[in-house]
Amino acid sequence: MSEHLSEEFWSKRYQEGNTGWDLGAASPPLVQYFDQLANKEITVLIPGCGNAYEAEYLYKKGFKNVFLIDIAKEPLNNFYERVEGFPKEHVIHGDIFEHESRYDLIIEQTLFCAIDPVLRENYIHKIGSMLNEGGKYVGVLFERHFDGGPPYGGDREEYLLYLNKNFKSIHLEKCYNSIGPRSNYELFMIAEV
Repeated sequence: MSEHLSEEFWSKRYQEGNTGWDLGAASPPLVQYFDQLANKEITVLIPGCGNAYEAEYLYKKGFKNVFLIDIAKEPLNNFYERVEGFPKEHVIHGDIFEHESRYDLIIEQTLFCAIDPVLRENYIHKIGSMLNEGGKYVGVLFERHFDGGPPYGGDREEYLLYLNKNFKSIHLEKCYNSIGPRSNYELFMIAEV
């Protein structure tokens, strides 16, 4: 297994405060998407949730079927300290590749860019297999390449290569409401099974 997939690697990043991906708040493109969701009963998964600001946002808006999964315990503990009343059984310390439940909506915030690129095709297949009929995979992806990694960059053509194999409807466009440092470097995605 790549060290970048290990709990130890990610735990160390949190312990050292080496979390450049962490915005300290929910991502603006996702907030705008969440704000137009009418059905608060849908089941939502946020894989590689980190400090899970998106989950906090949804929960405080009345979404009660939000689930989190992360390979590192530190961000999950941070979430517990920050968000009172969130159901503990909805917080999963584990590996997304081993997770078996199904959802109506899966949110992509930073996991795709964090996993080893050789696993991307498997990851997208896994996400598609965890969605209920008509379910959506929605999120933000980098449209730029990084040296080294993680994070690992990517581009529209690569994303479409994987998405087209697993989803019947794909919407991928440049974000117009990214935070300043990510302006012009993010794509907003909605993919439906």
